[in-house]
Amino acid sequence: MNELELNGKYLGSISSDFVKIADILKDTAYQIKVRKLSEYPIFVICKEIQSIGQLLISKKEHATTWHYYASFLSEFVQRELVSIEKIELFKQNYKNIDEFCCLFVVDKEFTNFVFIPYPED
Repeated sequence: MNELELNGKYLGSISSDFVKIADILKDTAYQIKVRKLSEYPIFVICKEIQSIGQLLISKKEHATTWHYYASFLSEFVQRELVSIEKIELFKQNYKNIDEFCCLFVVDKEFTNFVFIPYPED
């Protein structure tokens, strides 16, 4: 669950999307935290429709490469995407939501957590 070396294909498409929607993701993460839904917001990104989280950003509506879904740690545990034994490790590796966005990238060749820094104002 550490930051993986993304190949150019993923890094480029994630970064180009991220610049457009970082403010939406940052605000959503903040809302999840202040509403006490979770201390650990996670944004699932994928190119196909999937069932983890709630659709936040549709690639068709926002002209992005990826769909973005808002979720959090408890859903990942319920769905057994993060095992009970790995919860503490996840929390230790989780980064400050004011500075980093936690993405769970789901694609045919790559599925994992990635923390990407928000652009500086």
